[in-house]
Amino acid sequence: MTNKPYNLVIVGYGGMGSYHAKLLKENPTINVVGTFDILEERRTASTVDGYKSYESYSAVIADHDVDIVLIATPNNVHKEIAIAALNAKKHVICEKPVTIYSEDLEEIMKVAEATERNFIVHQNRRWDKDFLTIKEIYDKTMIGNIFHIESRVQGANGIPGDWRHLKAPGGGMLLDWGVHLLDQLLFMVDSKITSVYANLSYVLGDEVDDGFQTIITFENGSTALIEVGTTNFIQLPRWYVKGTAGTAVIKDWSMEGRIVTQNFGVDIEAPKPIQAGQGLTKTMAPPSGAAVSTSNLPEVEPTMESFYDNVVSVIEGKAEPIVKNMEVLRVLRLIETIFKAAEANEVIKDFDAYKADPI
Repeated sequence: MTNKPYNLVIVGYGGMGSYHAKLLKENPTINVVGTFDILEERRTASTVDGYKSYESYSAVIADHDVDIVLIATPNNVHKEIAIAALNAKKHVICEKPVTIYSEDLEEIMKVAEATERNFIVHQNRRWDKDFLTIKEIYDKTMIGNIFHIESRVQGANGIPGDWRHLKAPGGGMLLDWGVHLLDQLLFMVDSKITSVYANLSYVLGDEVDDGFQTIITFENGSTALIEVGTTNFIQLPRWYVKGTAGTAVIKDWSMEGRIVTQNFGVDIEAPKPIQAGQGLTKTMAPPSGAAVSTSNLPEVEPTMESFYDNVVSVIEGKAEPIVKNMEVLRVLRLIETIFKAAEANEVIKDFDAYKADPI
């Protein structure tokens, strides 16, 4: 490890930029030395928070004492900011979604390789406890082989912020929240995608989607329903996962949830019909008490480095990135495919036609 912290400048001192600054106060190996923002009120906020406010972006990349540039701006300017920093021999951390189009990320990756500098995307929700819990259940087949995954986030506050309502800077919920849920899914499920179907919601009247649903089928036979909504006054579970031996559910980020598994090899009494509305059903009757067992969710703690520690390890050549650029590229190509599936109202299987062959 270096004898001194790496000096980092945050470009874009809004909600996420200031959030990074707060988190990095706890990190001894990365020192936030300044910020740059085009808005005067944010430059003032940076100064009040104790950081140097650069007068221009060219001043940031001309400063030889700056080792890392962290990009927390609207999505449509990520590429130009990143390429300029890489060419100035800075390492780059970029907020998600890294770019709006996959071709832009490919350009950045080429420059990073040519300049021998690291470009790492902040897909921070790989460290979320709810996701790591589901991944533990998936990896250890705690409910058997998982064949269906439902992952969703839902709220009732509409699209947040200002530019997120607009198409040009990369607004909309598929790019804002979808990128997180899809990244988690592909990080967990090691299988090719065989089909994608989707629909996007525009009920709020914005030019970008205020929510979406997509159904993804994998080569291993499993399916996933990924959903984001901003007009849900009653929320469905954050996770609902079905396996060959049981079901797991997590209600929300409070980690309220449970696992219900089937008791195999036990003499189970046949279900008795129940009254269901104006009819009877055995199929939908609850299982007998001896048929299933209910247990708590597993206690899971991250075993991988924190995001920022991993950045330092990568810079020092001691580790591979936990968030690899090819993984990020795959997610972007999936997002592009989801947009096209929704627009065409069809199941997309021919990924080569959509430049999505790595999926």
